[in-house]
Amino acid sequence: MDTAAPDASAGLVFREATDTDVDTLVVLIESAYRGDSSRAGWTTEADILEGQRTDPEGVLAVIKSPDSRLLTVERDGRVVACCQLEHRGTHAYFGMFAVSPALQGAGLGKVIIAEAERQARETWGATEMHMTVISVRDDLIAWYERRGYRRTGRMTPFPYGDERFGIPQRADLQFELLVKALA
Repeated sequence: MDTAAPDASAGLVFREATDTDVDTLVVLIESAYRGDSSRAGWTTEADILEGQRTDPEGVLAVIKSPDSRLLTVERDGRVVACCQLEHRGTHAYFGMFAVSPALQGAGLGKVIIAEAERQARETWGATEMHMTVISVRDDLIAWYERRGYRRTGRMTPFPYGDERFGIPQRADLQFELLVKALA
């Protein structure tokens, strides 16, 4: 489902993550991308990567970085989504995006990415948002294209052999840079 429900943003609270959110955010991110629980949503990477997507140290590093913020999204007092914003000069980097698999497909992702873009523009004066997506994730890339992101064809290698990023199940993984101008 790709149409936002009229109430997708109802009851959402956006805030910056704190140290006490680390364990909750690791569970959320893992549930959105890895293992059987991720199959409840459409963002799963379970068929192309096994192992972890992130770890407490990686999440804490984003929270502690002076040029980064981990935006946490709550509904009814429960963390339901998150995303990383990192200030990189004239552009911002968007990453670590996760929505609870049970809530995917109802328009929540659209609301979160729009808020992330607004914050990058207003807080840092960013004129572009950059992100990297595993290039074989055609469904996910198409979703971002519908949000105004464009493929650049600029690829970076997947960190094969570094299990902190998962255990690849295929040999053709790489990251593609997607870019959107922030009006």
